[in-house]
Amino acid sequence: MEQLPFHRDENKVEQPVAHTGRFVRVAVERGLDAEGLTYREGDTPLDAGDRVEVPLGRGNTPTGGLVIETGGPELLGDFDPRKVKAVLRRTGSVLQPSMIGLARWMSDYYVTPLGMVIAAMVPAAVKQAVGKRTREMLRRVDGAPEPGRLPPAAAKAWTAICEMDAASFPIDPAHLVHRVGVSNAGPINRLVREGLLERIEVEDVRVFGESPTSLLLDQPAPPPALTEAQTRAIEGIAAFAREQPFAVHLIRGVTGSGKTEVYIRLIERTLAAGRGAIVLVPEIALTPQTAGRFVARLATGPDATGVEVLHSGLSASARNKAWSRLASGESRVAVGARSAVFAPIANPGLIIVDEEHDSSYKQDQLPRYNARDVAVKRAQLVGAHAVLGSATPSLESWSNAMPPRPGARPRYHLWELPERVAGRMPDVRIVGPREGADRTQVHTVANGWIGIGPILAEAMGDTFDAGGQVILLLNRRGFASYVACASARCDWSMGCDACDARMVVHRAGLRPGQHAPRGYLRCHHCLAESIIPAACPECGTKLILVGLGIQRVERELADRFNLEPGRDFARLDSDSVRRAADYFDVLDRFSRGELNLLLGTQMVAKGLDFPNVRLVGVVNADTSLVQPDFRAAERTFQLVSQVAGRAGRGMNAGLVIVQTLHPDEPAITLAAAHDYPAFASAELRERRRCGYPPAARMARVVCRDRKAATAERDANDIAGRLRDASPRGVRIEGPMPCVLSRVADHFRFEVLVTAPNAPVLTTLLGGLRQAGLLKADSRTAVDIDPVSLL
Repeated sequence: MEQLPFHRDENKVEQPVAHTGRFVRVAVERGLDAEGLTYREGDTPLDAGDRVEVPLGRGNTPTGGLVIETGGPELLGDFDPRKVKAVLRRTGSVLQPSMIGLARWMSDYYVTPLGMVIAAMVPAAVKQAVGKRTREMLRRVDGAPEPGRLPPAAAKAWTAICEMDAASFPIDPAHLVHRVGVSNAGPINRLVREGLLERIEVEDVRVFGESPTSLLLDQPAPPPALTEAQTRAIEGIAAFAREQPFAVHLIRGVTGSGKTEVYIRLIERTLAAGRGAIVLVPEIALTPQTAGRFVARLATGPDATGVEVLHSGLSASARNKAWSRLASGESRVAVGARSAVFAPIANPGLIIVDEEHDSSYKQDQLPRYNARDVAVKRAQLVGAHAVLGSATPSLESWSNAMPPRPGARPRYHLWELPERVAGRMPDVRIVGPREGADRTQVHTVANGWIGIGPILAEAMGDTFDAGGQVILLLNRRGFASYVACASARCDWSMGCDACDARMVVHRAGLRPGQHAPRGYLRCHHCLAESIIPAACPECGTKLILVGLGIQRVERELADRFNLEPGRDFARLDSDSVRRAADYFDVLDRFSRGELNLLLGTQMVAKGLDFPNVRLVGVVNADTSLVQPDFRAAERTFQLVSQVAGRAGRGMNAGLVIVQTLHPDEPAITLAAAHDYPAFASAELRERRRCGYPPAARMARVVCRDRKAATAERDANDIAGRLRDASPRGVRIEGPMPCVLSRVADHFRFEVLVTAPNAPVLTTLLGGLRQAGLLKADSRTAVDIDPVSLL
C-alpha cells in the first residue's frame, strides 16, 4: 500500500493527506514578496478566486489567502510533491478570477506583495462573512401535476400562489403565509407534501444597522433637458464605446455643468447593453445628495436595477450584503469611494471616476494605489470605457488629454462642459491682507492669523438679510496652529515629543476625565495629547496662541455675529463629525434652511449642491499654498475653484470672497477667473522645466526606524543600489530627511526617484525587487506616483 504524505496541522499532529493530483497556487495575506505558494488541493475542489486557509511556516500557522491558479504537477516545478502541504479549508469565493490579473498588475506597478494587494481588494466583512446565514425558503415546483382535492385553506393558498409573479420566489415561509392570507403554516405544509412547493436552503446576509441605501431613496425627478455640450459628450463617448472596447475619456466641466447627468445617461446605456457600471466618488463628496441621484434614477422605474452605495458609514453586515448583491448580479451598479474600484461586478462596461483629481483616491498605506489609475487599468483589462470627470482635472489627466506633439493623438479623449446648466458662474473677489482693514486688523494679520475680515463680514450680513445661506472654508483643524512664548527673546514653542511637528491647539473634543479650561494640545500625526502649560517652561513668560484654526473662526462667529453653534450654523470637520449619519444630518438641516451657515474644512468643498447658497468665503486661501510640495499651487487652485463652485447654483447670483496674504499668486487669481486651461498650461511648463510629474514619473522610498542612524543607513543603501542600477535619464535624490523627519517616534529618510516614463521606473524598481534588494514592508514604504512629499 502506498504511503500517504504527511503534513503538520496547527497542533503539530501528523495527519495523512489524500493524493488528488491537483495543486493550487495561493497568495497568502502576508508580506511575502512571492508570486504565491503551492499547496495540495485536498478533498474540496478549488477554483481561482476562492479564499482558503493554508498552513504557513514551520508552525503551520493557519493563514488566509486566495487561490490565484489551479493545475497539476506543473505548478510544482522541481519541488518534491511529497513535501507539499494541503489546503486546510475553503472559506468561500470572494474574488472574480478576472480580478487576479488586476491584482498582479498592482503588485508589479506598486511594488507590493501580491497577497497584500489581494487582501486590500476584498473587505474584511466579506472575508469574515459578517451576517451570512443559511435560511430555509420555499419555491414552486416546475412541472408539478395538477393537485387533487385539497382542503379549502390549502386550495385558497394554492390559488393565491399561482397568481404570484415568478420573481417572488424563493420566499420565506412566514412571508408566504401572510402573502396568501392564511392563518397558519398548515396549508403551506400541505402543499409541500403534495409536491407543489419544495423547501430549499438559500444563503443570504442579514443586515444589522443602517441599510446601505435607506438614507438615499427619494422620489426620482424627471430627467432634465440636456445642453448641447452634455449631448455632445454623451453621444461622443457612446460612439467610441460602439467602435472600440476600451478608451479613456476626460470630462472637464465647470461646477454645476451637469457632469452627474452625463454619468447617469452613460450608465443607462451601459445597462441597456447588458453590462454593469462602477462610479467612484471621493468619500467626503459621497453625500446622500450625490449618491441619491444615482439611486433615484437607476434603482426605480420600469428599467430599475440594483444600485449599491459603498461608503465608510456602512455596518459590516451591510457592506457584506452590498458586496453579495453585486457579486450575484442582483445589483449591477456600484457607487462608492476608493475601494469601490474593486466592486465584484462581473461584466463592467463603464467605470466612472468623479472628481478624479481628488487626493483621497490615493491610499496612504500598503498597497499605496491610486484608485483613478486602477480604474483605468481595470477598464483596459475587461474591455470597458473609463470616464474621468472634474472641474479641475489633475495635471496628469489633463496632460494625457493633450496631444504630446503637434499632429499626434492624445491618450485620453477630452470632452468639455464650459457652462453651467442653470445660473452663471459666481463672481469672485480676492481680498488682500490690508484691503478694508484698519491698523488693528493689519497687525492681527501680521501676527499670523486672518479672521473674518470686514469685506467678508459685510457680505455675510447682506446675505443673511436677503435670506441666503453662507459657506465658509478654512482647511485647518483646531483652534490655533501652535502655542509659543510671547517673549521676543525666547523662541520656545510646544512640539510633539514623538514627532517633528508642533502640537495644535484644540478647544473641544476632550476625552472623559480630562480638564483643560484653556484648551489642550494635539499632534495631528501621532494623535498624542497634552495640557497647555500655564507659562513658558524656558523663561516663565506668558504664552500666546499663533495661527488660525477652524475652531477659532467658530468662536468668532459666535462672538461677533451672535450666531449659536448647532442652532444657526454648524462646523464640519473630522473633529466635529465622527459618523456618516452625523454628517448627513447636518447637510439635511442645511438643505431645509434650518442652518444659515456651514463652516468647514475641505468637507464643504465638494459634493454639495444647495441653490440658496449665495456667498462662499475662503477664510485663508494660503493653507496649502505654503506647503513644501511641488503640487502646492495645483492643490490651491483646485480647492479655491471647487469651493467657489458651491455658490450661485440657484436663481440668485453667487459671490465668492477669497482672503489671502498672496493676492497676486497665479493659482488664486486664475481660480478666481475660472480659467483652468491658463493655469494648467503655465503649471505644466513649470513642471517640464523642473522635471516633475507629469513631465516625468516619480517614486518615493521612505525608510523609518526608531534610530535615526539606522533609518539613514537603510535609505543610503537603497539609494546606492538605485544609482548602480539606474539607466541614463533617471535622477536619484537623497537620502535626505523627510519634511516631517520624525513621526510617532520613528525617524524618516527618503529617496526620490524620477524617471522619464513609467516603463523605465517600473523596470528599475522591479529589478531591485526581484533581486531582493527592495521590499515594501513596515520599515520601508515604496510610493509610486506620490501625491504628497511631506
